[in-house]
Amino acid sequence: MMKSQRSKKNSSRQSDSGCLCRLPIAGLRHLVLELYESSNAAILQKGAGYMNNANHDALFIGGEFIDAHSAERTDVINPATEQKIGSIVIGDEVDVDRAVQAADEAFRSSGWRETTPKERAGYIRALGKALVDRAEEIAPLVTSQMGMPISRSLASARDIVSQYNYFASLADDLVTEERRITENGKSHAIVRLEPIGVAGLIAAWNAPQGLLAWKLGQALAAGCTAVFKPAPETSLDAYLAAQAVLEAGIPPGVVNFITGGRETGAALVAHPGVGKIGFTGSSAAGKEIASVAGATLKRVTLELGGKSAAVLLDDVDLESFRPFIVSACSPNTGQTCRALTRVLAPRSRYREVVELVADEMSAVLTGDPMDPATVFGPLVASRQRDKVEGYIRLGIEEGAKLVVGGGRPPNLKIGYFVEPTVFADVENSMRIAREEIFGPVLVVIQYEDEDDAIRIANDSVYGLGGGIFTRDVDRATHLARRIESGSIGINSANLPLQAPFGGVKQSGIGRELGPESIATYMETKTIYGGTGAQPLVTIG
Repeated sequence: MMKSQRSKKNSSRQSDSGCLCRLPIAGLRHLVLELYESSNAAILQKGAGYMNNANHDALFIGGEFIDAHSAERTDVINPATEQKIGSIVIGDEVDVDRAVQAADEAFRSSGWRETTPKERAGYIRALGKALVDRAEEIAPLVTSQMGMPISRSLASARDIVSQYNYFASLADDLVTEERRITENGKSHAIVRLEPIGVAGLIAAWNAPQGLLAWKLGQALAAGCTAVFKPAPETSLDAYLAAQAVLEAGIPPGVVNFITGGRETGAALVAHPGVGKIGFTGSSAAGKEIASVAGATLKRVTLELGGKSAAVLLDDVDLESFRPFIVSACSPNTGQTCRALTRVLAPRSRYREVVELVADEMSAVLTGDPMDPATVFGPLVASRQRDKVEGYIRLGIEEGAKLVVGGGRPPNLKIGYFVEPTVFADVENSMRIAREEIFGPVLVVIQYEDEDDAIRIANDSVYGLGGGIFTRDVDRATHLARRIESGSIGINSANLPLQAPFGGVKQSGIGRELGPESIATYMETKTIYGGTGAQPLVTIG
């Protein structure tokens, strides 16, 4: 019965889509809202039912919550209590194919790619508004899934609207065609930007809604449709995001959500109907994705791991640096790819830097992530705690000096907690200085002079973030130009939305944020030889 009903709905949509393509573009958004307002209300109510259950048997495909083809499920565990809080579907190849087909149909037949950038900006702003309206629901759900302290998850959920608004502003200003005069001056070429098509978006668990915004915002601004796969640890909030998509009036199939693990993501990457992959995760997974995508020449943006350095110059004001020890060096309980986990200190001030870092880390309040006073929560899963504890043991074996932490908090018998940990007398050749730990572990490394500091900072397979802390901004800017990294903060850890973010070396390919991010979801076409046609200098 369900298949029959779905077939009728799809048939109806195909008919409606044909009508939409022949309508004036300026009226598209209003008509879509009118056509789907009543059905969206019913789907939203159904989605609310799924949220109340938290054991999800459905995926969000083609503008509907539909039963998955896969019968495989996995539990979602609260890392602070070690208790099950829900379950999700492990989507199979059939589920992935249904989602990609829905996205492809929406791209080619719904009128979506004919919308102007300004119209798409309206949808993006509406999505941001619908998500921020759900901030008080999303934040505790994120905290329950991966242990992010509630103060941080709530701030992130409330700030999400600014990120979507930024991508909307990029769409407002997007020029998709320009005219170039050829060398003889007697003809011209039109250079045109067109959306790639279906974008497969895969996010890590450490910032589920933020990573979705960074990918979906730019994909929609470019005119792509999308299939999003959240991490299995943080998939429950995706159902709230799906409700927000409906509330924003985004046409069915433009945004789809499928849940699952590594196999689900692999099926999405390999699907021939996907033209672009946007991924945030480990460098190992990124290499696999690049290999598979290369077989079909899919475009990729890969934001991967890091082992970034905080370079403290000899004139640094240590009290000014103190707040950055948590906010920049170990944010989100150390579970952030651009964290400055290597603290480089000059020989002349090494001991006072070690003392400062140890003092600040030992004072961090670790505990219940639902407590607004908590600064560090649990790690996301038992496997992650095992990994971090393994690196702590390795650091001791390598000869580094354990200054603070190194174990489990004695007052926290339940939950995947690790004490804030600091190592001193660390050589950059040690594995704890070279490999991404992804937990609350900092290493303090001594350097001789500026050239030595740059050498150590660059002696890494990674190049995602970085920081220089000093009283002399001009000096820091000069040194920043010599560091091999995609982004470097000077006395700052606030990444600007207006500038591109991404890594070099094994920290990734491509950029997110900034106007440059939109181009990664578009192809360039050249139309040449004519003299009469005029380009669309601006659209919207």
